[in-house]
Amino acid sequence: MGTVRQTWHMAPVTTSTLPDDIPAAIRAVKAELRARLGDVAGALADVEAGMRAEVGAIVAARAAGGGVWPVVAFADVAAATVPAATVAAIRRRGCAVVRGTFPRAQAEAWDRELAAYVDVNDFDAKFRRVDEEIFGGLKHGRPSIFPIYWSRPQVQARQHPNMAAVQSFLNRFWAFESHGRRWFDPDRDSAYPDRVRRRPPAEAARGLSPHADSGKIERWLLPAYQQVYRAVFDGDWREYDPWDAAHRTEVHEYPAKVMCSAFRTFQGWTALNDVEPSDGVLHVVPIPAAMAYMLLRPLADDVPDDELCGATASRSIAAVPEYHEVLLPALTPIPAVAPGDTVWWHGDIIHSVEPAANVERWNNVMYIPVAPWCEKNAAYARACLDSFERGASPFDFPEEHYETDWTNRATVGDLSEIGRAQFGLR
Repeated sequence: MGTVRQTWHMAPVTTSTLPDDIPAAIRAVKAELRARLGDVAGALADVEAGMRAEVGAIVAARAAGGGVWPVVAFADVAAATVPAATVAAIRRRGCAVVRGTFPRAQAEAWDRELAAYVDVNDFDAKFRRVDEEIFGGLKHGRPSIFPIYWSRPQVQARQHPNMAAVQSFLNRFWAFESHGRRWFDPDRDSAYPDRVRRRPPAEAARGLSPHADSGKIERWLLPAYQQVYRAVFDGDWREYDPWDAAHRTEVHEYPAKVMCSAFRTFQGWTALNDVEPSDGVLHVVPIPAAMAYMLLRPLADDVPDDELCGATASRSIAAVPEYHEVLLPALTPIPAVAPGDTVWWHGDIIHSVEPAANVERWNNVMYIPVAPWCEKNAAYARACLDSFERGASPFDFPEEHYETDWTNRATVGDLSEIGRAQFGLR
């Protein structure tokens, strides 16, 4: 969907070549992986037992009123005084909330500026006009996810020193130097541009079902991913380290409507208002190694030979009751967050968003992940610089290009030294 005022040439990023016959490719790779594993049923039973134990611990912690999401104070991140127990909890759970990443007043000011940016540029009218073109006049109203990328608040938050400190802290959960190579720079981000959510009070939202982002059928079909998950496919999932970055920066997704051209160590967002766990919020299965179960499950006998439990080249990997019911009881909402808090989850983590209805508060966030500097992310950053200069939608997103003629859009002149480095301008 797009305004189609003008279609900008977007600098291409590297992608893999989609097989001509996807079902045949799936049948072939499943045959190879089954032969490699040998005892498929035994390997799957072992990983399922491990998942049941982790899920049971999470459910028990929730029932006891304990926190499942690790919570960190930004002051401790800045001072390098995060307690060892909290570090261990983040490593085990693959998610975290960082309290006070930005001062509350700063986050609330950004929220007001974003609202003014949308209003002064008459986004509602432009979105409705597109809606009429695409849906024949049906009125769907304002979206919750706004396809805007280049407002000053977004650019300021991406390049803020506090954001850089948190990103560096999170990157160090990863083994970024292994197998004789340095896979990424933990202290430099590529500012992957994403959107904002602005959900007003009392607005119903359908939510998102449980899924994992990035690397859909690629996780089975691409050689680089088979290297990432080599221990899983060798039948020793307990040796699999979800925090080893080896070969992840070499993965290039198949071209699709839903894809990610960057490697993200963590996905994340910044809260712009108070949010409660009952507000239709993010839930995660806080088990980084759960991907091992997702990878082995399609090899079971009850899955058709040309299917991967529903994974396709154009959609995220769904975690569904039919195949993944062992994992779903672990879905756990974020704790209450305040303006300026940031929320983070490992790039492989299964997550969902609960439906919302009759919520009294706004639910506003800026999506900002951790996309550390590496060859793969640098290439995407160069493509995004062209989009930034024009106000166009980035390569990974629909060509809507709302901001090309918007007032008060951020420009290259608004970039700090951190921001310039994120685009490779140093």
